[in-house]
Amino acid sequence: MDAQRSTHRAHKHWQAGMAHAQARRWPAAAEAFERATALSPLDALVWLNLARAQSRIGKLDEAIASATRAFELDPASPLACRLLADCLTLQHRHAEAADCYGRLSPDAVRDHEFLSAHGIALFSAGRLRESIDVFFLSLAQKIDAPLVHYRLGLAFKDLLMKEEASECFRTAVLLDQGSVRAMALALLVHESAQACQWEHLAEETRQLREAMNTLHRSEGNLLSPFAFIAIECSPAEQRQVGMLRAQALGAALPKLPALPKQRQPGRIRVGYLSSDFHNHATALLMAELLEQRDTERFEVTLYSHSRHDGSALQQRVMAACDHFVDVSSLGNTAVSERIRADGIDIAVDLKGHTRDSRFEVLAARPAPVQVSYLGYPGTTGADYIDYIVGDPVVTPLSAEADFSEKIAQMPWSYQPNDRQRALLPSPGREACGLPEDALVLCCFNQAYKILPDTLDAWARILHGAPHAVLWLLAWNEQAERNLREELRLRGIDPSRLHFAPKVAMQDHVARLRCADLFLDTWPCNAHTTASEALWAGVPVLTFPGATFASRVAASLARATHTGELVCDSVDAYVAKALELAGDGPALQALQQTLQAQRLELPLFDSQATTRALEDLFVRMHERREAGLAPDHLPASLSA
Repeated sequence: MDAQRSTHRAHKHWQAGMAHAQARRWPAAAEAFERATALSPLDALVWLNLARAQSRIGKLDEAIASATRAFELDPASPLACRLLADCLTLQHRHAEAADCYGRLSPDAVRDHEFLSAHGIALFSAGRLRESIDVFFLSLAQKIDAPLVHYRLGLAFKDLLMKEEASECFRTAVLLDQGSVRAMALALLVHESAQACQWEHLAEETRQLREAMNTLHRSEGNLLSPFAFIAIECSPAEQRQVGMLRAQALGAALPKLPALPKQRQPGRIRVGYLSSDFHNHATALLMAELLEQRDTERFEVTLYSHSRHDGSALQQRVMAACDHFVDVSSLGNTAVSERIRADGIDIAVDLKGHTRDSRFEVLAARPAPVQVSYLGYPGTTGADYIDYIVGDPVVTPLSAEADFSEKIAQMPWSYQPNDRQRALLPSPGREACGLPEDALVLCCFNQAYKILPDTLDAWARILHGAPHAVLWLLAWNEQAERNLREELRLRGIDPSRLHFAPKVAMQDHVARLRCADLFLDTWPCNAHTTASEALWAGVPVLTFPGATFASRVAASLARATHTGELVCDSVDAYVAKALELAGDGPALQALQQTLQAQRLELPLFDSQATTRALEDLFVRMHERREAGLAPDHLPASLSA
């Protein structure tokens, strides 16, 4: 009789939990299911529902424990298996998540959705070829599943099987009219651009912009705004796609309790969030900024959600901060709770809408002031990011409507730089396979930034300067082959196109000294690549547009006193290149000025850059302490 009463009471709690869950009252649902498990501890379904409720309120450790118990009680349950894997994935424990699927009973039913989830778990764990096998098993059950074709394309893409990847993305586009279509189009555009395969690029770009405008908020988290950085689109479109993704990601994260009115005493606490505190361009740019900080006024914590590579650069960055916190195994809620517990005054995301970003942890509002800086060249579209750090060129106050954040301007360029990096002697043109007596025009941007309009301009320059050669970075064989053919179609001998292999960073900067002039791309400029050229003494010719990403090189030119190389049209860009091509002394004077004044130029004055950023942080903090809402912070001439 007692057992019957206990079972009855457990069922009542289970029913109450289900009612709360249906109404999305997840804390109450978790409490009810927990009571049910106490009364019926051998019921796998109750444990399963408890795990689901716990995951919804961000209690991932508890959810994993509950899902593990459910799976132990019913090892043939695909639901328990998948929920456990999903919870582990939320903690970025991808290898364990993939292993879960292998523990499911061989007799269990595996439908196409389960197999698709298994495939993406293997993909996230880096087991790409295994993921492809499982995706094909899923398609064998449902050949017209657009999401599976898309995911299969992702695996092929990461294996550098570009033709297979593009075929999968095209299939997904044909099968879907919603968010999967938009995602697939974004990658089709990127793959076509990365291969300089332009036959369908304009049409695919048009379709992508059209697809973005039909997405609903609930679908926005599936489309990466980064795809819009390198295509011809308006700032308003970039803000819209950023907002869709930021809102969708933020909605999945429970908000933390209201911030305390009184901050913890002590220095201003700044926390930087990134996956790039290793041998990466962001760490290279940030290293001296961190080393030059005012340690009496600022306490700096780095929150790293990526691997430790043991590089000298990573060790340098770690040594330059007060605290280095590895949050790679924590879920988003746990990361936001850690930031709150550390009393961070200003949380600075360094990733935005880029790969491996977790900026959505800031949706929980762990810090009083939240900032986007450096890693993403555009607005996040997030209402939980208060400021974007820019400068008068990339983020002019006249463009405030293009940004969801308030604009905080550095006086020269937003981009920090490292004066400690080596500048080795030039290896010489012969060693680089370049003709000794040619005018060497270079561009070391990734291939996806080189679009037809840019190559048209370069061909005009090469026609007008027959003694010039074009020197690009060898990103992939397909791009090399296509660029040679595209130049041939424009009447340029392909032998005038030279490709430089990938080498170590210090060797790359050294060989840049073999170039005479850097030709920038649009609508996505050279960013770190441009500052590397300027550090090597190579002037950068650029044509800015209306977006942040299209103005970066102009910002860098302003900060190196080479504003005469910022052109207001494509025709002016071509004319300026030809003017310099025909005036060797003028070009040499530009090069010599960059080389002689390198350490005095604002772009490479690390101490001044650090003080300017800290000045912005103080102004943000003081507004917050005074109870004032975030507002635009124009560049301070005294910084």
